[in-house]
Amino acid sequence: MDFALNNKKKKQNKKILLCAWRKANTSLPPVLVNSSTVLGHLKIHMKKFPLLIIVFSIIISCGSDPSANQQSDWKSIRSTFEEDFKKLKLKPFELGYVQNIEHIQNKDSLLIQEKYFQSIQKSLKKIALKSLLKDEKLDYAIIQYETALNLERIGLEKKWTELDIDSVSKNGLSTVTYGKEWYTYFLKRWVDIDVSPDEMFNFGLKEIERVESSMKIVQEKSGLDSLAFQNHIEHPSFYYNNVEDVQKAFETTKQRVDKNLENYFPFLERIPDVTIARGTNKKLAQTPGFYKFKENTFYYNYFDIPFNKRQISWIYIHEAMPGHHYQLSLEKGLPRSNIKKMFSYRGFGEGYAAYAEEIGFEINAYQNIYDELGKWEWDIIRSVRVSLDVGLNYYNWSDERAMLFWQQHISGKDDIAQREIARMKRWPAQVITYKYGADKILKWKEIFKSKEDFNLKEFHKTILKNGSLPFSILEKRLDLSN
Repeated sequence: MDFALNNKKKKQNKKILLCAWRKANTSLPPVLVNSSTVLGHLKIHMKKFPLLIIVFSIIISCGSDPSANQQSDWKSIRSTFEEDFKKLKLKPFELGYVQNIEHIQNKDSLLIQEKYFQSIQKSLKKIALKSLLKDEKLDYAIIQYETALNLERIGLEKKWTELDIDSVSKNGLSTVTYGKEWYTYFLKRWVDIDVSPDEMFNFGLKEIERVESSMKIVQEKSGLDSLAFQNHIEHPSFYYNNVEDVQKAFETTKQRVDKNLENYFPFLERIPDVTIARGTNKKLAQTPGFYKFKENTFYYNYFDIPFNKRQISWIYIHEAMPGHHYQLSLEKGLPRSNIKKMFSYRGFGEGYAAYAEEIGFEINAYQNIYDELGKWEWDIIRSVRVSLDVGLNYYNWSDERAMLFWQQHISGKDDIAQREIARMKRWPAQVITYKYGADKILKWKEIFKSKEDFNLKEFHKTILKNGSLPFSILEKRLDLSN
């Protein structure tokens, strides 16, 4: 037994010596590493140097330092991922499902992609997360996230290439082979890798109930019964009839909000001033307003006369400050790793902007219950869309069934329903991002509120300082995951 242990120790020492020689003689062919000649040279080499230096060299070069090895392996994975991912020349993820399916590459390319992501996945499993710095852990999470999603995509695309299909049906995923599988993938890509269609359908139902309850509270605050309240809010005094008044109302809201933002949002000095202008592109008329980042401009759509006054406040804070304009401008100036720069997560931006509407009273955007009601009037549409999106694209609902579901919760807006149904069939899963993201942030805020010394400004700083991320990754980064 003692003999065996002694032999083992000698072998270990021999390995250390060989390792030291290899480090000092990097040009030596590997085949010579185990020869007696090398050991002989090593002994001669050792005589030339003080013992302390030799021991130090051995410890540094060959000592068992798992964290150092982990760091080396991680840096190799990260740099390889940066370089090789770009070489795959993957098409960017599109809004429309038709375009995404049409971008599928040939079988040989898919096999190359699959082997690549499988190798990345295997390499990541060998890395101990505790050996990485906090920012390195974020890069790790993003690579892991993208690898998993791409492998899911590739598996589906390989199945698709086995089909003899010349063109993709444009009549919705319910008319497309593997439609349910496609929708599940698109949902994960748009919303988060952790979500499922059934989960999102039920989430939509819960949000419908929450918003309807909130609208009921507003009605009760008015002191009017349901019928009288409905007649009241349709009075001409709640509408603008010329574009000058609409422009002035948005500018006034901007001035009012700007005075209060400093108390609730960090880094305002980094944010350029936002311009407000009337939108003239009828192709974009399907939404009340939109934001163009390159122009630092919020556009409101004024095609329909009259213009509902209740839309002013919530649209401004969603599209401009502290919504899209603030979040995107802030993100532009944040330090980002090369890995982070490679990917964009649009779901976070829409979710955050929808969340901004929830604090309209705090930032003095909402002046009364009717400003708040305007937010709920659009939020009920967003809530209904969540379940409708799943119904149309996963449960294979007809347009007629979708319309009936809409009418159960929203009356007098069938024209909007038709437009939204068509949109959801073209862009499956995209509409869910608003509600899912806002809900996530609201839940995070409640958790933070339960802690001592809660500060809304610090909370916003915490959720925004990492830029746009998948919600599951950000949640873990905030140490809020279950």
